[in-house]
Amino acid sequence: MTAFAYIGAALTEIAGCFAFWAWLRLDKSPVWLIPGMVSLPLFAYLLTLVEGARPDRWDMIGGAVCLCGAAIILWGPRAA
Repeated sequence: MTAFAYIGAALTEIAGCFAFWAWLRLDKSPVWLIPGMVSLPLFAYLLTLVEGARPDRWDMIGGAVCLCGAAIILWGPRAA
């Protein structure tokens, strides 16, 4: 059940954020906000279905790896 909650949360977060992004950056119709306003609360609800546990060292290591990857994407050299 936990895997389904995480997968559902990931998909609804991406869908909700994309809907708002499309409205703001792609000049889509404000109708795009409706699925965004449905998806993001559903995302939050799905996260409540997951049992919370205290972070352990593997959570911290995984978070550090993700932050390093984001830093490479943001600040890595770009080809001209």
